[in-house]
Amino acid sequence: MINICLIGTGRAGLIHGRNMAAKVSGGKLIALCDPSEEALQKAKEELAVEYVYTDYKQAVENPDIDAVVVVTPTVYHKEIVIAAAQAKKHILCEKPLAMNEQECLEMIAAAQEHQVKLQVGFMRRFDESFQEAKKIVDSGQIGDVVLIKSLTHGPSEPKPWMYDISKSSGPIGEVNSHDFDTLRWFAGSEVASIYAIGGNFRSPEVRQEYPDYYDTVSLNLQFSDGKLGAVDGAQYVQYGYDARVEILGTNGSVLIGDQSKHKVVVAKKNGEIVRPAMHSWTYLFQEAYVREDQAFVDCIINDTEPLVTGYDGMMAVKLVHAGLTSLLEKRIVQLM
Repeated sequence: MINICLIGTGRAGLIHGRNMAAKVSGGKLIALCDPSEEALQKAKEELAVEYVYTDYKQAVENPDIDAVVVVTPTVYHKEIVIAAAQAKKHILCEKPLAMNEQECLEMIAAAQEHQVKLQVGFMRRFDESFQEAKKIVDSGQIGDVVLIKSLTHGPSEPKPWMYDISKSSGPIGEVNSHDFDTLRWFAGSEVASIYAIGGNFRSPEVRQEYPDYYDTVSLNLQFSDGKLGAVDGAQYVQYGYDARVEILGTNGSVLIGDQSKHKVVVAKKNGEIVRPAMHSWTYLFQEAYVREDQAFVDCIINDTEPLVTGYDGMMAVKLVHAGLTSLLEKRIVQLM
């Protein structure tokens, strides 16, 4: 049995916490850690764990804990992950892995030095539809892959700190890191160049204070082996949560996802057709999170490499910074 501590008990953290507490075999949630006493108490009441901490340094010293799930603001990922690795705790760290490529390298090195697993939280790789599409692509059914398009649109109004792209990186960092990982996964190749354009269309009231803020972005990419990629991202779209992918091959294509919450369609007497839109990523990828958490526990028990490695997390961070540089400097950024 792998005993787990959840570090960070916010909305995303509790997804992992609930999974580890009740839905993952071979794993057991025994501890919670959060600097907020209020958040910690609420999580403890729901999850009924043995240990609670407000300081992650105390948590990783507990010999009963075998692994940690890190779901804190990105700025704290490096120090927590390295401390956990030094304490011989296996690590599942939510995306983005770190603030920059150098931090990622230090985290990867710490995990390797202390021989612990480091898995990054790109849950789409564990979604049943994404995994089925990957099998189809790898089987050659659509021929050679030539173009991969991925989009993510989020409905929520940005929090005040998100308008400062030096802290948030805007949609490129907040939503498109998932798309970058998806493109790399399906392409089986690294990005050679990236070009981004974008604008602020939904929050005109912040233009004066945050002139660089953008809520919509379109990125074109080319891979080292010649494949093409396209990503579009947006915040505050308001109509619902939207995540879709198209993989175009020489002999066919694969489509993943649609905009609908479910398959129910209502036809009204006025001729209107109604199909509710997907409302939240927590609903769309609910089962993917369970499979992700199960895969983390399994890779510890079986001593296998995680499906999403520290290197994958680092490459997504690298692409976020390259995309943001392209957007701000209005130029193509060459990565190799």
